[in-house]
Amino acid sequence: MRHTHTSAAEPPAHRSHAPWPYARLDVPALRAAGHRPHPIRQFVLKTRSRCNLACTYCYVYEMADQGWRAQPAVMTPATAARAAERIAEHAAAHDLPRVDLVLHGGEPLLTAPARLAEPVDAVRAAVAAAAPRTRVTATVQTNGTLLTRGRLAALAAAGIRVGVSLDGGLPAHNTRRVDHAGRPGFGAAARGLRLLARHPDSYAGVLCVVDLAQDPVETYESLLAFAPPSVGLLLPLANWSSPPPGHRPRGTPYADWLLAVFERWWHDGLRRTRIRIFEEIIALLLGLPATTETLGLTPAATAVIETDGSIEQADSLKSAYEGAAGTGMALRTHSFDELLDHPGFAARQLGRDALAAGCRACELVEVCGGGHYPHRYRAGEGFLQPSVYCADLQVLIRHIATAVARAAQPPAVAS
Repeated sequence: MRHTHTSAAEPPAHRSHAPWPYARLDVPALRAAGHRPHPIRQFVLKTRSRCNLACTYCYVYEMADQGWRAQPAVMTPATAARAAERIAEHAAAHDLPRVDLVLHGGEPLLTAPARLAEPVDAVRAAVAAAAPRTRVTATVQTNGTLLTRGRLAALAAAGIRVGVSLDGGLPAHNTRRVDHAGRPGFGAAARGLRLLARHPDSYAGVLCVVDLAQDPVETYESLLAFAPPSVGLLLPLANWSSPPPGHRPRGTPYADWLLAVFERWWHDGLRRTRIRIFEEIIALLLGLPATTETLGLTPAATAVIETDGSIEQADSLKSAYEGAAGTGMALRTHSFDELLDHPGFAARQLGRDALAAGCRACELVEVCGGGHYPHRYRAGEGFLQPSVYCADLQVLIRHIATAVARAAQPPAVAS
């Protein structure tokens, strides 16, 4: 499909860095052929653009995109109010049963406790007026170092759940999570997590990036000490032009790491936490719809609102190239319906049609979905490749499929 015009909402860098989709996807033709967009259901509010930590691998500050430098440090109440109006407008136009808000950053807990809930309150009020049947849920994603009783109380009172990013449950796992003076952040994060564990109704879970240098089972079991209701084990943000650590043509080190955790988790007599990647694969193997953009063929449904009110695509794209998440759109001038027709966003709603030929023909495509979109990037070509983790995903999915099939077999009956 040939994209024949340059939109004001299409920064020029896109076309050189990622010809697919930006030079080859014709969105008007796509719509004329009957492909309807899917509404946005999750809105990430960047309430802070700066962070109190300086993690050495952070995709926002340390990878290809440095757009944070031009962002205001704080989202103003006026910008939050405009975001609320736009979200309510979108919810009403599409009669959404639910919208999910994520307070993000930077570090959103740099905000004073008394003001933490203000953006969520604004959205709830706007949605209640424009789309009263729409329910609003809210979480905050934090590094955990600033969690205090006061902040937790303010978040709990507003019905905002808390997710924490951590690299494991031991100091040795978190040597790259340091502050701007190089001091370790683990002690403060561990204190925050222990406090959060005493408030299970507010606890959304822990996100942890896979680190091949760490023992997988030790990493998993150390996280259990913080009693997370769920654990998100994330593959490092990487691509064909910037491969992940340990990547080699015929190896599957990330599958090996994850499967060591899977075996421990799957055969545990007590299910002590949910592990999202495993549960997602199992659900997809059983034919259930995906609830994440990292696997399966479910259309992208997340929009990001930066502190200055600009509208962007998913933050994970910042790992690909400078401006990769940009759309040229802003709350002041654009609705979220207009974002749906942005070539980068439309491409991530195409399912199989957004995949490389080899992916479309693969028997695992319904489960893998081509892998996480940023992992498909190759400089100068774009996002029409298999995931850089393709081999790992195949091994991981097949192993879990075998485990599920064995568990589904009826027990042998003695003769």
